[in-house]
Amino acid sequence: SPQCNNIKSSQEHHCNYYYINRCMFLVALSFAYFAKALSGSYMKSTITQLERRFDIPSYLIGVIDGSFEIGNLLVIAFVSYFGAKLHRPKIIAMGCLLMSFGTFIIALPHFIIGRYEFETSVRWMVNSTQSSSPCRGDVPQDLSQPARSPPVPSTGCEGESNLSMWIYVLLGNVLRGIGETPVQPLGISYIDDFATEENAAFYVGCVQTISVVGPVFGYLLGSLCAKIYVDIGFVKMETITITPADARWVGAWWLGYLIAGVITLLSAIPFWFLPRSLPTAGSRVPKKGTQEEASFIKEAPLPKHKYQAEEHTTFIEMAKDFIPTLRTLLGHPVYVIYLYVVVIQLNSLIGMVTYKPKYIEQHFRQSASKANFLMGVINIPAVALGMFSGGLLMKRLKLNIMGAAKFAFCTSLIGYVLSMFFFAMSCENAKVAGVTVSYDNYDKHSLFMPCNSDCVCSSSEWDPVCGRNGITYVSPCLAGCTTSTGSGKDTVFSNCSCVSVAGNFTAATGQCLNKDDCDRMFPYFLALSVITSFIISLGGTPGYMFLIRCIKPQLKSLALGFHALATRTLAGIPAPIYFGAIIDTTCLKWGQKRCGGVGACRIYNTTAYRIAYLGLTLSLRTISFIICIPGFILLSRQLKEEKKSILHSALTNGGTELEALRKEEFVILNSDLGVNATDNSTDRHTQL
Repeated sequence: SPQCNNIKSSQEHHCNYYYINRCMFLVALSFAYFAKALSGSYMKSTITQLERRFDIPSYLIGVIDGSFEIGNLLVIAFVSYFGAKLHRPKIIAMGCLLMSFGTFIIALPHFIIGRYEFETSVRWMVNSTQSSSPCRGDVPQDLSQPARSPPVPSTGCEGESNLSMWIYVLLGNVLRGIGETPVQPLGISYIDDFATEENAAFYVGCVQTISVVGPVFGYLLGSLCAKIYVDIGFVKMETITITPADARWVGAWWLGYLIAGVITLLSAIPFWFLPRSLPTAGSRVPKKGTQEEASFIKEAPLPKHKYQAEEHTTFIEMAKDFIPTLRTLLGHPVYVIYLYVVVIQLNSLIGMVTYKPKYIEQHFRQSASKANFLMGVINIPAVALGMFSGGLLMKRLKLNIMGAAKFAFCTSLIGYVLSMFFFAMSCENAKVAGVTVSYDNYDKHSLFMPCNSDCVCSSSEWDPVCGRNGITYVSPCLAGCTTSTGSGKDTVFSNCSCVSVAGNFTAATGQCLNKDDCDRMFPYFLALSVITSFIISLGGTPGYMFLIRCIKPQLKSLALGFHALATRTLAGIPAPIYFGAIIDTTCLKWGQKRCGGVGACRIYNTTAYRIAYLGLTLSLRTISFIICIPGFILLSRQLKEEKKSILHSALTNGGTELEALRKEEFVILNSDLGVNATDNSTDRHTQL
C-alpha cells in the first residue's frame, strides 16, 4: 500500500492488515458475484427445459424468472439503507446462505414428482417384436374435432399433476432474490469507500467482469445438463424415442441447480472473517504512535466521494432519517433521468437475454444444448471483455462524469445501429404438413386429409415424423402410416399414404432438419451478436461509475439500492413476462398436457417470432435514447452550478482568510508601535 511507505515500521503491520483485508474482500465479493451470476444464467439456460417439464407457456416462465426480482424488491431498500450502517460483510454472508438454500429448493420438484412422460402415439410400440399400426382405424372418433381429454382426470393424473410443482421453482427463485439483495449495493459501496479514488473504477470493473464470467460457466453447465435426459439413471435410454433436438426433450435441469447451490454456499464463508470497515492504511494509529505518525494521519483527509459508516447510530435514529434521505435522493433530477434511461434499457436487455437461447433454438433450429454452449463460449466472454475494457478505458482516459455519460451513450447507440442487421438474418419456417405447408394442394391449415381419412387420429398429439419427401408430419397417424418396424429412435414407419416420393412411402421418427438456409446464416448471426455485445458492454462500467459519482457520498448506498429496486421492479419483473406473452402469440402448435389443457409450444412461426422479439427489443432502446436528451441538458447545468459553487466558496474562504491575516498583522503592528513609542523615528521605521 502506498500509505505504508510514508510511516515508520511500527505502523507497517497495521497497513498490511488493512491492505490484505481489502484484497480479501475484493476476492470474496468477486466469488460471490460469480456464484450468483452462475445460478442466474443457469436459470435462463433452463427456460425451455422447465417449459416442457411442467407443460407451461413462455409467459409463465417469465413469471418464474421475474420472481427473483420480486425477492429483491421485498427487502432491497431497507438492506441498502440499514445495511450500510451495519456489518456489511456479515450481511452479505447471510445473503449468500439464503441464495444457496433457494437454489436447492428450485431442484426439489424433480425428487417429489413422477417420471417425465412426453406425449407420443408410439410409446406402446417400444420393445414390441411385432409390427404395429399407427393408423388405428378400429377406434371410433369424430375426425372433424380435435381429441379431447376426459372430463374427469384419472387417478394417475391426480397423483402426477404438475400444477403445484413449478411453484417450488418460483418460491426458490424468490429466496434467491432475497439472498442476492445485499451483495451488490453493500459490496460495491464497501469497495468504493475504502479504495483510493483512482483505483475505485478499476476495482469495480474487475468485480463486474467476474460477474460476467459467471454466466459463461452457467451456460456451459446448462449445455451439459441439457444433453442428459431428465430421468437419467431411472429409465432405460434405449426406450426413449426422442433426441435432444426434439421439441419434447427435457434435460437434467435439476442437476445444475444442485451444483450452483453448493458453489453459492461456499461463497458465503470468507465474509464471516472480514472486519466491519476497512479504513485507509493511515487512518488509525495505535495509542503509542509517534508524533510523526499522528501528523501523517492528520494530513490524509478522506476524499470527498468517500463516506465512512457511522459506528454508533441507533436503529430508531436511522429509521427517522430514512424518509427525508429518500426524498432528497428522488429530488435529484439527473439521478431520476438516469433511472428512467436504465429501466427502459434493462427492459430491452433482460427480455433479449432471457429468451435469446430460445430464439436460437426456434429460429435457427439448434438444440438447447448447442444454444447454451454458444451463449457461454462466444457471447458472454465478449460481454466480459467489454466490461473490463470499459473500466480500463475509464481509468486510462480519466473520464469525468460527463465523459462517462457520453461514453456509455455512444457505445449503446453504436450497438443499437448494428442490432438492426439482425432483421435481415432470417430462416424459413420448418415444413410441417397442415401447419406451415399444405398436404399437396389442399388447405394448409388442415391436418385431416383424404390420405389419412381411413385413420382415427388426434390433432392434439405432437409426435413428429419425417417423411422421405422432406416434410414433417405431426404424427405417424396423420402421415397415414399403417405399419412400423423397430423400436425407440430406430422406429421406421411404412405404407404412409400421405408421403409419396417416387414410390417411397416411409417416414422416420423426429422432425425433418431442413435447415440448410439457417446453417448458412447462423455464423453471421453469431459474429454480429458478439460484436454488438462487446460494444454495448463497453459502456457498462462507465455508466455504473456515473451513478456513484453523480450523487452525494452519504446517499451512495441508498442510491445504489434504489437503483436496483427500480430496475428490478420496472424491468426485471415485467420484461420476461410480456416478452414471453408476445412470443406465445407466434406459436403455431401447442402441446397437450396428460390430464388435459394446453402445454408448452412445439413449433413457432419463425418470421413472426423474429419481428416480435427484435422489434420489441429495439423499440424500447429507441425510447431510452430520446430520454437521454433532457438528461444531458440537466447534467450540463448541474456541473456548471457545481463549478460556480466551488469557485464562490474558494473566493469566500480566501477573502475571509485574507481579512483575518490583515487584522492579525494590524494588531501586531499596533503592539510594536506602543512598546517602542519613545524610540526615534529611524528605529520605528526599521521596526515597521
